[in-house]
Amino acid sequence: MVNLVEAQKPLLHFLIRLAGLRQHTVDVDGAGTELTFWVPKDKIPKDKSTVREITPEAAAGKTTDKAPAAERPAVVLVHGFAAEGIVTWQFQAGVLAKHYDVYIPDLLYFGGSTSPSSDRSPAFQAECLAAALGKLGVERCTVVGFSYGGMVAFKMAEARPDLVRSLVVSGSVVAMTDSISETTLERIGVKSSAELLLPDSVKGLKALLSIATHRNLWFPERLYRDYLQVMFTNRKERAELLEGLVVSNKDATVPVLPQKILLLWGENDNIFNIELAKTMKEQLGEKTMLQSIDKAGHLVHLERPCVYNRLLKEFLAHVNAEAPNKE
Repeated sequence: MVNLVEAQKPLLHFLIRLAGLRQHTVDVDGAGTELTFWVPKDKIPKDKSTVREITPEAAAGKTTDKAPAAERPAVVLVHGFAAEGIVTWQFQAGVLAKHYDVYIPDLLYFGGSTSPSSDRSPAFQAECLAAALGKLGVERCTVVGFSYGGMVAFKMAEARPDLVRSLVVSGSVVAMTDSISETTLERIGVKSSAELLLPDSVKGLKALLSIATHRNLWFPERLYRDYLQVMFTNRKERAELLEGLVVSNKDATVPVLPQKILLLWGENDNIFNIELAKTMKEQLGEKTMLQSIDKAGHLVHLERPCVYNRLLKEFLAHVNAEAPNKE
């Protein structure tokens, strides 16, 4: 029987390609760590040893030599824990690609990304992502991170201020401390992050969507089953990623970040609520703004994409208009 979620992928790939993006695999370190990306077709590196294009044309050995495209600001969209890159950002990719060079990675153990390393920390994800962006020729960028991807984005902004010009984060925290983890799990009524974020049943997936959205969504039972089969692979590694997220309260610090930051939140986020976002804004300092979107939960970019995209574009236009004077 055809998996309905898998069957929709060619259409999604077609729409992303129509927006001018192409899929690639970046060899991060020459030792087996690889990240899959969707990148602007005009930004394919000429050094084919670092990037392998995953297209029918590439498989047939057909290549074209094009003049370099005009420089446009780069935007990197980093996904959360329950879906790979283009599924997470399907409503943002095409809109942003009209004016920006959009890069959509799959973090390690999502999509086709993998590594032989035993490091499961967000800092390692950030290190690999930064290295891959360097191989793709990205020198400066705005990073947009959702949920787990937001934690990776914070780590990359801290470690590589030369690379990360500005930051947009939704439904995330700077670090998942013991206290935040315990409070969050108790509030939503689950025993562990894995129970919530790695469902192994239709009942579990329904519970996750119910918590993550403002309004209850209805899908056929088969669609839930098919989604479980396609989107929750590499379960062992992903469970280890969740374990690697939590840091003790005594070891957690709020970094002093030089970037302008937009916290773009669902007003009704049940996982990382708006009060947590307000506290984080105060901790991060005067360069941080908080904007909330009503009638939206944790999946704010999917529930209210038009409002989310408008606010995101306004912030991107603002920071990139300032960039020539600041850098």
